[in-house]
Amino acid sequence: MRDFFILWMERIINVVIVIGAVSVFIGGLVVMFSAQGGFFQGLLAWVFGSIYLIVLGGMIYLGLGIYNNTKRTAEAVERLSQR
Repeated sequence: MRDFFILWMERIINVVIVIGAVSVFIGGLVVMFSAQGGFFQGLLAWVFGSIYLIVLGGMIYLGLGIYNNTKRTAEAVERLSQR
């Protein structure tokens, strides 16, 4: 049951990151072509939005990676203790 939740959490995170990337792209275009914004403000929205997504996604996947490595280590220690 635990594997089910971890698998679906990974899938949901993938979808959220893709939706975030599309939102940053569209938001940058909206800022570029709005009366209050401009081309450079749109570029800044893309740059900072991309950095935000990379950092957020990286931290989330780092947590999942730590979980997977801990699980593998525990299984390896179990196999060693059964010898």
